[in-house]
Amino acid sequence: MIGLHVFLHIHLLFTRASFGLHLLNLVLYIVTQGINGVPPMPDGYNPATWMLEITTPAIEERISADFADIFRNSNQYRDVEASVKQMSTPPLGSEPIRFDTAFSQDSISQFQLCLKKQLLVYWRSPQYNAVRFFISSLCGLIIGSMFWDIGSKRDSSIHIVTIMGALFSSCIFLGSSNASSVQPVVSIERTVFYREKAAGMYAPFPYAAAQALVEIPYLAAQTLICIIITYFMIGFERSLRKFVLYIVFMFLTLTYFTFYGMMAIGVTPNPHMAAIVTSAFYSLWNLQSGFLLPKRLIPKWWIWFNYIDPVAWTLQGLITSQLGDVESMIIEDKFRGTVKEFLKVYYDFGPGMIGISAAVLIGFCLLFCVAFMASIRYFNFQKR
Repeated sequence: MIGLHVFLHIHLLFTRASFGLHLLNLVLYIVTQGINGVPPMPDGYNPATWMLEITTPAIEERISADFADIFRNSNQYRDVEASVKQMSTPPLGSEPIRFDTAFSQDSISQFQLCLKKQLLVYWRSPQYNAVRFFISSLCGLIIGSMFWDIGSKRDSSIHIVTIMGALFSSCIFLGSSNASSVQPVVSIERTVFYREKAAGMYAPFPYAAAQALVEIPYLAAQTLICIIITYFMIGFERSLRKFVLYIVFMFLTLTYFTFYGMMAIGVTPNPHMAAIVTSAFYSLWNLQSGFLLPKRLIPKWWIWFNYIDPVAWTLQGLITSQLGDVESMIIEDKFRGTVKEFLKVYYDFGPGMIGISAAVLIGFCLLFCVAFMASIRYFNFQKR
């Protein structure tokens, strides 16, 4: 009841102040109360700004007056009080205001509006997008120059492992960079979301879906930048199929890393805590990916983690798509056979796993995206 009383006071005061170009009644009220020391409003000045400037405690102290007491003893105050008393009692036969839905727009319209807003926010955030495009280019040049033309050398196990190292390095470096750089952006937007959600502008799910979807075109551009540089500098086979598969697996890798970073922000109260959580899983993913320690050497009590490690599926998809069908011979003391057989014997990578690897990575993308949406819906870390 107190809240309604205050609301009606404010509403009626400003309604009676003729909100518009000049707020005529409000200006005349302050000027005509006989308050000495109140500076006049300059011509063309914003009346709302002028009102806030001349009703400060500093002005009150200077003129030795209290604007609240002046208003309390005025006819305007008595008119407002009478109006509040009249409007506090509902007319006979009236019913409480009731709405069929919590929001003015349906979910699809909310999603479209949120997506339009996010597209504008991202377009106006060059410090985020331009930097990650620069990092992708720099990473591509560094990896391409370090592993120059190694992709065409397939006559020894050392060369094969080096190619695997190039693929492993590119996906880990770019992926972890994306997961870390997206967190401050999502954290700032989440603060805005709390305010707009409290105002009843939109529901959590449309907002979270738009926040995730707006990343897709930028991830696609980032993938192309890195792939075009590394694919030809490393010297992979000039095959349209393998080039497209390389793009697909790198795009999925950057996507699930980015969604993972967003999810980490969603389930933690601040970016500092999110950075700690993501860093811990980076180490586990790298260790269990099957590159540093081949799958056949992982202890049986840890092998289960290899199957839920997204980096392991990325590595398997990238390597099998580029080398899984190569019949070049490797003739060494410890191994004699084709590149295809070497990958199968030492790493358990077979060409038939390309489709499965892609499907699993899509599943990880959806999992992290849904987890981010759920965290936005059910977790609230606002301290107010």
